[in-house]
Amino acid sequence: MADASTVHVPVLLAEVLDLLAPRPGGLYVDATAGGGGHSQALLQRSAPDGRVLSLDADPAAVSRLRTALSPYGQRSVVVYANFRHLAAVARSAGFDAVDGVLMDLGLSSDQLADGGRGFSFLADGPLDMRFDPAQTTTAADLVNGLSEQELADLIYTLGEDRLARRIARAIVAARPIRTAGQLAEVIAQAVGRRERIHPATRTFQALRMAVNDELAALAEALPQAVDLLRPGGRLAVISFHSLEDRTVKQFMQREARGCLCPPSAPVCTCRHRASLRLITRKPVQPGAEEVLRNPRSRSARLRVAEKLPIEISSP
Repeated sequence: MADASTVHVPVLLAEVLDLLAPRPGGLYVDATAGGGGHSQALLQRSAPDGRVLSLDADPAAVSRLRTALSPYGQRSVVVYANFRHLAAVARSAGFDAVDGVLMDLGLSSDQLADGGRGFSFLADGPLDMRFDPAQTTTAADLVNGLSEQELADLIYTLGEDRLARRIARAIVAARPIRTAGQLAEVIAQAVGRRERIHPATRTFQALRMAVNDELAALAEALPQAVDLLRPGGRLAVISFHSLEDRTVKQFMQREARGCLCPPSAPVCTCRHRASLRLITRKPVQPGAEEVLRNPRSRSARLRVAEKLPIEISSP
């Protein structure tokens, strides 16, 4: 039997439930289910007949989910899939018009705790970082295959590390690099310990996001989620990275607007109509008690928007 244990603690759980407001008979999608905490809470709140579709790109997570959510029977549907395929997966599972979609982005604690996956610089596992082992590109491929300039650009763009050039230079000089521990040591020696966080944190973040094409997947998934929502249904997204949060914010703000033509345009030619109403004008952040209980929640940002009826548009 699969191991259903999880070390992942769902972040902003009370806030998600309050803003998604699951109800009996509702249909909900947990598009990045991970440890399953949010999925389980949605199933409990939508009892006795609500249903939840839980997706994850990590087959190990899917195995745990199927075991952990099995007590809910046919009310729980678990699918091994990346959320960039959200619409096709949801419709094939009978979730054509749903009441809520949740996206909890980033890395789960289960993945971080698995030393053999290479996500953590605290373990000396293979430099892998793939959510889905079926993918071909690993972090080792990027670390050992990209040019110094390409590495520097990746670390600066996705890791937002101002020391990206120095780090890239050190990586190239130390190649081949095969393990997470080796990479972390190379970075630490190159830049030293100047901040509270480990000096390899941003590089590992950048590599993980690149390996899994996370920003592109998010950009593809957001409009699919809106299309799946019935009027009054809500989209909730939890991000842990400024680039993710910016992508979500800009998407929601755009879809909450009517005409997108420049102010100088004499008449509207874009034909864009608002599809969302912003529920959270500013992102919801975890309180001090949650951060103390779960330090990984400290960077979480939750944004929520509601699907508008088709006939309603912003002026």
